[in-house]
Amino acid sequence: MTDLTNIIKPSNVAVITGGASGIGLAAAKHFARAGMSVVIADLGQEKLAKARAELEAIVGAEHVLAAETDVSDKAALEALQRAVIQRFGRVHVLMNNAGIGPETSIFSADAGWENILGVNMMGVINGTRAFGAGMVKHGEPGLIINTGSKQGITTPPGNPAYNVSKAAVKVFTEALEHELRNTEGSKISAHLLIPGFVFTGLTKGDRAEKPAAAWTPEQTVDFMVESLAKGDFYILCPDNDVARPVDERRMAWAAGDIIENRPPLSRWHKDYADKFKAYLEGK
Repeated sequence: MTDLTNIIKPSNVAVITGGASGIGLAAAKHFARAGMSVVIADLGQEKLAKARAELEAIVGAEHVLAAETDVSDKAALEALQRAVIQRFGRVHVLMNNAGIGPETSIFSADAGWENILGVNMMGVINGTRAFGAGMVKHGEPGLIINTGSKQGITTPPGNPAYNVSKAAVKVFTEALEHELRNTEGSKISAHLLIPGFVFTGLTKGDRAEKPAAAWTPEQTVDFMVESLAKGDFYILCPDNDVARPVDERRMAWAAGDIIENRPPLSRWHKDYADKFKAYLEGK
């Protein structure tokens, strides 16, 4: 169990990358409603200004900082860290949430790969390295939450750059939590947020209305906070279409490819499709 009342509270500070929309903005609003000072980092001045105004209406302008920041640029995140410390003194919640998902293939243009790995993978690493040491040093309880993906665990066919980036976030966050819990005096814990199908700018495509299968960003954040309070490291979110037992069996099957020496991604292999279906149904 984690006593969030010592972390998500007035006088404490939360920093959220990708904080101007989607899950990031929903998280920022949750923290603001708890009285925290909130920093959102994102790209796009218009989007940032709109999000800042919404947050200021909740917690007051003196408790909100919105900064246009490219998380793939280590120097930009270091500059953000300095600005946050100058304004608010210290950070208690860091949510490395910024993410993009343009389509890629193994041999697609370099730009797509570089952009995805730069934001989704290096953005998490840069953010943690820019803020994490100071969070440990100030000695107060805190959280580092990194947004991963189920695609970083089951790695389905399609968009390999995205899968690679999110698999890296999983591995990095596991290593981070191990290091934090073995650092003397550290009161910071790391957590991996694994969203389900969430209706955000990243997933909605041309749809104007939320599909019935999707969760809202607010539902995802509510589940995240409940899971944090339980002390969960892996915050495996369901949605309105896929329940946790289905996710668990899909993930176990993916690990089984190695253990049973099946072809990679056997779930989508013609010779294993029926076996996977039977396994999923518990037969």
